[in-house]
Amino acid sequence: MESGFGSDFGSDFGSGGGGGGKLDPGLIMEQVKRMTDKCFRKCIGKPGGALDNSEQKCIAMCMDRYMDAWNTVSRAYNSRLQRERANM
Repeated sequence: MESGFGSDFGSDFGSGGGGGGKLDPGLIMEQVKRMTDKCFRKCIGKPGGALDNSEQKCIAMCMDRYMDAWNTVSRAYNSRLQRERANM
């Protein structure tokens, strides 16, 4: 899996479940901050001048998992909102 921002990231990561597909920059920045903090604590034992190979791999995998989870939850939430709106 490729590290960085995947193809789903922009479409789902910042949608916030609004259903309108509009990106909320504040929400995106908060999620990026949480992801960065979580992955840094998980992967970096002793901060130094550079990341070693294992730290780089851990950070990339952690970010990918976080974004995958966010996108899954976001799609499920949006789907539920659409179903509920259809039943109104």
